[in-house]
Amino acid sequence: MRWSVRLVLVVVVLALGALLTVGRPLLFGPNARPVTGRTFEATEARLARGEYLVENVAHCFHCHSEHDFTKIEGPIVEGMKGAGWFMEEGPGLGKIVAPNITSDPATGLGAWTDDEVARAIREGIGRDGTALFPIMPYLSYRDMSDEDLASVIVYLRTIPPVKRQLARTSLEFPISRIVNTIPVPLEASVPEPAAGARGAYLAKLAECQTCHTPAVQGEPLPGMAFGGGFEFRPVGRTQAVVSANITPGASGIAHYDEALFDQVMRTGRLPGRQLSGIMPYSHFTGLSADDMKAIWTHIKAQAPVQHRVSNTDEPTDCAVCGITHGRGNLNVKTN
Repeated sequence: MRWSVRLVLVVVVLALGALLTVGRPLLFGPNARPVTGRTFEATEARLARGEYLVENVAHCFHCHSEHDFTKIEGPIVEGMKGAGWFMEEGPGLGKIVAPNITSDPATGLGAWTDDEVARAIREGIGRDGTALFPIMPYLSYRDMSDEDLASVIVYLRTIPPVKRQLARTSLEFPISRIVNTIPVPLEASVPEPAAGARGAYLAKLAECQTCHTPAVQGEPLPGMAFGGGFEFRPVGRTQAVVSANITPGASGIAHYDEALFDQVMRTGRLPGRQLSGIMPYSHFTGLSADDMKAIWTHIKAQAPVQHRVSNTDEPTDCAVCGITHGRGNLNVKTN
């Protein structure tokens, strides 16, 4: 009896510990480290590197700018670069807004400290201490090296101010609570990637896996990395756009060679058709040849995923990912 009582007490203690660990952010807000006074010196090297990362690799303005999706390329609306974008609205989700990141002090980043910006980019914490919705890819940017982070922030400081006040992201319950459990403070320094990991590093900053992996309620489906089917529902479009399967399998890009991959990444053009501007090829056109090759090497090394996806066929229910998309009815769940 004595041992059973002890066992019950241990279980209760563990349960309370788990509740406090997970429950505190659910109820009271995310775990966040205090902001420090660190600043990043603006150098020519950082400015150049930051421009390359912001404008091309991480394509920050693809999400933080208003687009004209009446045109297939979805160009940025003139004068709206970096001024924010009302991205998406959906039942059970709420309204997702990418904020103004220009240097405007009232409505942009102008009044933010360097460390406040750094904490938002890599740790998902806003200036007011709230958790950012993870469509802001801070989970990927968490691996951004310290030097690249400094370069990004140095460059963002140079973006001309646009005074534009947008509504804040407004999430529905329970998503509004769940997002608080995601951020984790980053205390350790992040080094530059090893030479052999450069392709994986660049692909992560470019959000290849996040955008090309189907997700349910924001959670990527296990075993479906790079397998396509992630839904994009930009405001102003009546039908969702789903990402392609970019694994090197029969239903992916097994037929691609490096030249075709380079062409699609830079122009969005395939033989006979043009990809939607939701794919940020207008930003990837500026990638260096070496970086494009590194990303290609990383992508073609991924495990093939058997998952047919199309934006040109009538949407049908997919048994593999559970999402409605073109050629969905041709997919068969194997386990």
